[in-house]
Amino acid sequence: MGTAGCPASRSVAPHPCLLVPVDPEGAAGSPGVPGWQVPAPESALGAASVRRFCALAGPAAAMEMPALCLSKSRLWPRSGGSGQTPGKGWQAPAVRPAPGTPIQNPPLSLGTDLRPLDILSEAVPPGGLARGMRVLQVQGLLGLQLSASRPRALAFPASRLFIHCDRFPEEFSIIVTLRALRRPAKRNEYIFTLMVEESPSVLVGLRYAPDKLHFLFWSQERAGGWQTRVTFPNVSLSDSQWHTLILAVSGQSFSLTVDCSVPKDVVVETPFPASLSVRRASFYLGNRRRRKGVFTGLLRQLVLLPGADATPRICHTVNFKVATLSVPSVLQDVPAKAVSNEVLQYPYETDMKVTLGARPRCSRQEKAQFWFNASRRGLYLCNGSTWLSMLEVQPRLDYVEEHQKLVTNSETMGVEVFSIPRLGLFAATANRLTPPGSAIYRWTDGKFVHYQNIPTHQAQSWKYFTIGKKIFLAVANFEQNERGQEFSVIFKWSRRKEKFLAYQRISTHSARDWEAFVIQGEAFLAVVNHREGNNHNIDSVIYRWNPRTGLFETNQTIPTSGAYDWEFFTIGPYSFLAVANTFNGTSTRIYSHIYIWLRGSFQLFQSILTFGAADWEVFHIGDRVFLAVANSHSYDSGMPAPSNFYAINSSIYELNITAQMFVKFQDLLTYSALDWEFFSVGDDSFLVVANSFDGFTFSVNSIIYRWQGYEGFVAAHQLPTVGCRDWEAFHTAEGSFLLYSSAKEPLSKVLKLKTT
Repeated sequence: MGTAGCPASRSVAPHPCLLVPVDPEGAAGSPGVPGWQVPAPESALGAASVRRFCALAGPAAAMEMPALCLSKSRLWPRSGGSGQTPGKGWQAPAVRPAPGTPIQNPPLSLGTDLRPLDILSEAVPPGGLARGMRVLQVQGLLGLQLSASRPRALAFPASRLFIHCDRFPEEFSIIVTLRALRRPAKRNEYIFTLMVEESPSVLVGLRYAPDKLHFLFWSQERAGGWQTRVTFPNVSLSDSQWHTLILAVSGQSFSLTVDCSVPKDVVVETPFPASLSVRRASFYLGNRRRRKGVFTGLLRQLVLLPGADATPRICHTVNFKVATLSVPSVLQDVPAKAVSNEVLQYPYETDMKVTLGARPRCSRQEKAQFWFNASRRGLYLCNGSTWLSMLEVQPRLDYVEEHQKLVTNSETMGVEVFSIPRLGLFAATANRLTPPGSAIYRWTDGKFVHYQNIPTHQAQSWKYFTIGKKIFLAVANFEQNERGQEFSVIFKWSRRKEKFLAYQRISTHSARDWEAFVIQGEAFLAVVNHREGNNHNIDSVIYRWNPRTGLFETNQTIPTSGAYDWEFFTIGPYSFLAVANTFNGTSTRIYSHIYIWLRGSFQLFQSILTFGAADWEVFHIGDRVFLAVANSHSYDSGMPAPSNFYAINSSIYELNITAQMFVKFQDLLTYSALDWEFFSVGDDSFLVVANSFDGFTFSVNSIIYRWQGYEGFVAAHQLPTVGCRDWEAFHTAEGSFLLYSSAKEPLSKVLKLKTT
């Protein structure tokens, strides 16, 4: 029987440096007795160490394996010990075997007991802050701001972390959560350094420059030693946002993961030293022992995890940017009291005052004061400029009432609600008949009023988007124009004329939908091509904005089958694009696909069986991510006809982080569903479905479903609709509304959500 990761063909004794205690405090036993286990090859010590151990396999391994220093609760070499044999130069926190005692092969362990070493917490004195530290709260999180005036005050000896040895781990991860400021100047800033007192050289360090991150280490394989720098390009941190970095080091391999995105891997000629002495060295927080290059942002987490790649331990939550292994107590939800010389004051140190009556002013003088709004039964806190809600009775949806009958140019296939700065709210209807085409309405005095007609050709949908200060509106035309040409058109808002004008024509094939999105600062526009003649299996196209020409240009084509809808969404750092495939020429029982953006293009991520899919809707409830599909009908030329083609389940899928895929969460009976719309009222979440046809009539109730937690979505309200094609939720000063379009009559309706 082999040990961890070794061939099973021969029995070997594990080297002491591969043993970790089962008990977190190392008191369960010693090598060769129960209580000690061998970490799994790919987790605890990294693949490189285990491969090297397996290659040497046996007594020779004890001679050749470098001594591993894992700090607390591990085996450590005695000072000056060679670490070559158990009992000579090695000591354990528990009882160690007598010389010559055989070490038996214990069962495998996943090595999950490796303990993070919190560098940031070690630099913060118990019960307060060091000089040069200040706690600030930004975007709901607390971080440490460091002063450049006293860099040596932000230091502590490495021996406080490496208690039993003076060697830096050979394999490790460094986890950092930070917020870097927007700084155009070309300058380097140090996140941390490890330096020997009498030397200006950096033993280990991490610094960043605009769009780059550098990992520094000192190698002594040659006489005198030299500084090695590992550079990770295209790392954008200076955006005033929180980011979590994971740097995994193993030999010549260095891997950087930013916000759990795709790792950046670098292999260098010089490996990280197998035995890096930290004797008489100190950790310096945010500097390299001098004022130049001090970190100007906020630090929330700085952790060293010996012997393991920390990525799996961090990247298991949706909120990747602020995932943590260990955070100082002063930065946790209830901050510790600041020392007397700090200007930061906590709520219990201020003069508490609650104001009643009408809304008072909120300025620096009223900062940290409370206001109770009796009419809304809400308690608010002044932050120096605005009143923040602390306790407030949230509105609850009571019922839905008709607010406006919106007469349209003809039957409406889709509707888009959007806002134009300084002008307010608008709605664009995609109308079926060519003359007079489609229309734009402006919200005036609590209702939509006709604003502009736009020539279209059996328009199916509109998409509003902006690029910089430019405002666009793209229409998906289903039919040819008067000249027999088939174009969809992008319109641009003219600030001088205050209306939309034709800007760019794009050749499409029975276009159903546009989707606009931005990836890594670049603007894209994707069109769904439904069919070309009688051929439904054609390419849909993704266009990229060319800032030089000011036009959209073809970037990628994706095969689709009678497609109806694109849905773009992001999860953490990842971008996704889902297509609703409806009909392949013989069946509606086909797969719709979800694509993920990797290496400059969309690649297939997951396929889901759908039935005439007409719409995808992505939404979040707390940290959970859902994706709902509207199935319109079930038809297969090779299968017996069902009793009702149109009474069919539409499905809601939930992202499973562990499985890295969407899994079915709930089925809901719908009637030729063509659209889902997610909206919220107070703390409650809702989905409304566009039921269009039940097999007998187009006068079908559409349903509002309320989120009930464990029960999923439960029907809450029935809304009489006629050939319902699209829903839009929007909010104004007058309240919250739903707008639905009818594909069977020239009448859309605005419904008001009445709350209690």
